[in-house]
Amino acid sequence: MEKRKALITGSGRNLGRGVALRLAQAGFDVAIHARSNAADAQAVAQEARALGVQAVTCLGDMGSTGDVQHMAAQVLGAFGHVDVLVNVAAYRPFQNFLEMGTADWQRVMDTNVTGVFQLTQAVLPGMIERRFGRIINFSGMNSIRGYPQRVHIAASKHAVWGMTKALSREFGPHNITVNCISPGPAQSEHEDAAFDALILAQVKEIPLGRLARQSEIAGMVAFLASEEGGFVSGQMIGVNGGAET
Repeated sequence: MEKRKALITGSGRNLGRGVALRLAQAGFDVAIHARSNAADAQAVAQEARALGVQAVTCLGDMGSTGDVQHMAAQVLGAFGHVDVLVNVAAYRPFQNFLEMGTADWQRVMDTNVTGVFQLTQAVLPGMIERRFGRIINFSGMNSIRGYPQRVHIAASKHAVWGMTKALSREFGPHNITVNCISPGPAQSEHEDAAFDALILAQVKEIPLGRLARQSEIAGMVAFLASEEGGFVSGQMIGVNGGAET
């Protein structure tokens, strides 16, 4: 049986990497995306190949229309089609609302919303033709609760949630499911020590009293991408240890 093909944005490290390797374990050929770090993307691709699947890499800024179009062309050229699209990549800067300029707002929207729209639009025709597709967006607690200094992020992630619901209705008749995962704080590594400290500080809000393991979030993606997940669509699924929503 031909292997399914999956494209995971933001998969050079952290949650995206965990998702890509979990799908590779499940037998999916994977396309690894990073914004600019080719070494990170190649390292994850090598890990995936060691699991017995094909892996390709692509680089590009999700906030750039030209980059997104080039990424899509690369992956479709290598795989022929994409069965599973997982939109993990996002831009999440801290900024006081009253100091936020239109360009700051637009940069977040371009990456978190417009890039998702463009990449989804690029892979949907192949899903329709093959009558199989899984689109899995990442939202986050920003879209549910809202946080100070993250108004633009909350707005962008709410837009992704709205897109998820609308797409699930429009393309359900083609056997394409569209869902959104809202992950809680997860074990990860960032270049910004302050961001790591912020993640650790959120443990006190989680009833289970710990950060998520990347495998727990990636496992939900693998389920939604599987045949068994084929009757789940249009949903926001919290993988957050019971944190208040």
